[in-house]
Amino acid sequence: MPIRRLAAEERLTTSFPLQAYAFEASPLTGERVEAFHRYLPYNKGNRTLVVEEGGETRAAASAIPMRQNLRGRVLPMAGVAGVATHPLARRQGHVRALLHQLLDEMRDEGHRISALYPFRAGFYERFGYVGLPRARTVRFSPADLGPLLRADLPGEVTWERIGAGYAGYRAFTERCLWERHGFAIFPDFRAVGLRDRDDRWLVTARIDGTTLGVLTYRIDDHGGELHGDDLLVDGPYARALLLQFLARHVDQVERISLQVPADELPELWLTDLAVHVEARVSRPGSPAPMARLLSVDALAGLPAGPGRVRVELVDDRWLGGTHLLDGTTGQLELTSGGSAPSATLTAAGLSALAYGVLDPAEVAVRGLGTVGPEAAAELRRLFPRQLPYLFADF
Repeated sequence: MPIRRLAAEERLTTSFPLQAYAFEASPLTGERVEAFHRYLPYNKGNRTLVVEEGGETRAAASAIPMRQNLRGRVLPMAGVAGVATHPLARRQGHVRALLHQLLDEMRDEGHRISALYPFRAGFYERFGYVGLPRARTVRFSPADLGPLLRADLPGEVTWERIGAGYAGYRAFTERCLWERHGFAIFPDFRAVGLRDRDDRWLVTARIDGTTLGVLTYRIDDHGGELHGDDLLVDGPYARALLLQFLARHVDQVERISLQVPADELPELWLTDLAVHVEARVSRPGSPAPMARLLSVDALAGLPAGPGRVRVELVDDRWLGGTHLLDGTTGQLELTSGGSAPSATLTAAGLSALAYGVLDPAEVAVRGLGTVGPEAAAELRRLFPRQLPYLFADF
């Protein structure tokens, strides 16, 4: 069946209804259909492909042109979203055809890596994607933050609507993009939706005039819950300033929830803090993100340890051939061809090492490659374990 790219306004009657059926309550209400019109401008730069039959959309998939930090380098990243199939056209290969063409086109435009939130991880692993850590949800009582109210902390906090403080918030996420492995942010045309909806409060921690922490949140009701989004901080003082602000809500809300990266340890924030930390992954409904390399060139110049190994890349549309990976200079250098490889990797296997989520031995155990002990030792030196934090939720 033919695949074509949609014009922006076509999404209202083609891809949007199909995606809504797949991922939302249905049938759609009139209010939700009206919301499509408000949502449309924030999709203007997306690339959306559809399969059609008899004038009806049978499947759709979109890519958002984003940026992501891979071990210290910020690269163009294709954020795959809105992958959906008509209920009468499922399991007919439409999504496979769409993803092949979509990623072909994004790769040709310079996107060297890709990420997504899967409807089923096993399906996307066959496309070379590997799982990333899911953000943790932290819940606690504001009463347990009481000791922070007596703490003399350097710096100050400001409080405003996100619509008013969006520029500063966006600037801080840009800084996080350049400093944090795995961090990804939306392009401007999509990110401004947060400003325009203006449905969050923003609290900002500054020390010596420099922004070192931000948190957006909403409160559902008096005596209810303060729902925080991602707690973005640079250092313990910024985190303490934001938690001190939350402590002042002790007589207003019963609970506070926040999102934190996988390497954060809320149980160590304070003595006697009763905290529930959860990373829930379920199918369907609550997936962990996944990512992959779309080009071997994404590795060139990355910070690397002093390892040296020749690998063969197999079973993938975009990654292939034999490559010498050399990190002896401190930056990863690649040379194609050469002698017999020491390890064989699938795209998911190489992506797992590059993103730092699996040890070489785990790559072999998971069936994502064949890696002997000597090759594993070199790959371990080249790609030290490092937990990525995707941040962007799409």
